[in-house]
Amino acid sequence: MKISVFGLGYVGCVSAACLAGQGHEVVGVDVNPAKVDLVTAGKAPVVEERIGELTAEVVASGALRATTEVAEAILATDVSLVCVGTPSAPNGSLSTEYLQRVAEQIGDALKERKALGNNENRHTVVFRSTMLPGTCLGLLVPILEKHSGGTAGVDFGVAVNPEFLREGTSVRDFFQPPKTVIGEFDPGSGDVVAKLYEGLPGDVFRVPIPVAEMTKYADNAFHGVKIGFANELGAICRALGLDSHQVMDVFLADRKLNISPAYLRPGFAFGGSCLPKDLRGLVYAARQADVSVPLLAHVLPSNAEHLHRAFELVARTGKRKIGLFGLSFKPGTDDLRESPLVELAERLLGKGYDLKIHDANVSLSRLMGANREYIESRLPHLGQLLAGSVQEVLDHSEVCLIGTSDPEVLAALPHGSGPVLVDLVRVPDAAARRAEEGYVGLAW
Repeated sequence: MKISVFGLGYVGCVSAACLAGQGHEVVGVDVNPAKVDLVTAGKAPVVEERIGELTAEVVASGALRATTEVAEAILATDVSLVCVGTPSAPNGSLSTEYLQRVAEQIGDALKERKALGNNENRHTVVFRSTMLPGTCLGLLVPILEKHSGGTAGVDFGVAVNPEFLREGTSVRDFFQPPKTVIGEFDPGSGDVVAKLYEGLPGDVFRVPIPVAEMTKYADNAFHGVKIGFANELGAICRALGLDSHQVMDVFLADRKLNISPAYLRPGFAFGGSCLPKDLRGLVYAARQADVSVPLLAHVLPSNAEHLHRAFELVARTGKRKIGLFGLSFKPGTDDLRESPLVELAERLLGKGYDLKIHDANVSLSRLMGANREYIESRLPHLGQLLAGSVQEVLDHSEVCLIGTSDPEVLAALPHGSGPVLVDLVRVPDAAARRAEEGYVGLAW
């Protein structure tokens, strides 16, 4: 199939490369020329397991190219995947600005396509972006119809196809999805989306568009609840002198009444561009509908409290020179958006601590788009804080916060003497280190 992918962030970049890897002809579209230039050069705009090699391969074969021109992409393809961002406001409300802009541009291009007589194959617009139920039918379809002069389900197809990709393993998740959800405006639109994922494992659900919109929120809300539950239980276990991971090993062994181990290991606070935003959006929607959701409403405060525990562990040492290993919200990526480690760094700096940071995946010169804007607003002097090596951080620090499982970092961590180690990830030898005076586990 001939596919255009709008938005070359994590979801768009991975979707474009993976679809091209399956033999489809793909055009990536982004307003940021730097991202387009990177893809054109065979380089991925994001740091992600396997994405660099896959992008280079499909660009070299001619299966993937990129452009900033919307009309060019629409005229050359039969289906568009919209993967632009939907950031949330502080009150949790969803911003549809980018979705609306893309819908207008695609509508204008569809009108041009029809005028040129290039409408033999009906174009289908597929929204992958996370949005609250009612957004597609109530907002985006009318925009598409107005700008194209056509009718949805007749002149062009519309579908919602939420993604379930985890940063760090998104390429693997694309090819081994837990499920495929297709919200179809009409059966023809759903058929187009189903064809994109032929041969992939997992159940396929073809449902009404609002149901598809809601499924992503259901998943992410539950993931947040699981992490909050595990971290709070971990905090209680630590206070009682118990190993929280031993407790959870027993809990997770129950496959009959309990659930999968994903997100149920005590660790650090969660973050990223999805879970916090989607939880805020869901709670905001509930509030607007006058529905009380006390459990969901307190997941983010619980998460913030877990982050505060980490700060308090540092404060109790009475030491001022701090090293932080890890900055991105998840190992294996360079995504800093709503990273709890960025929040922790911000708090430390705000309290006057002398901070050095090392994250092998984070390079200030490579950050772009929303990722760069976010870090410039939170840690504007990041360049001065980043250390070029693990040893530089160790030499600087009286206290080291371990926020990554990077093998290079783990191999360099001292035993016994040296800086106090505050473990936010539970290092592999955590059980042995607990007997060492200079080691502190966050929730174990």
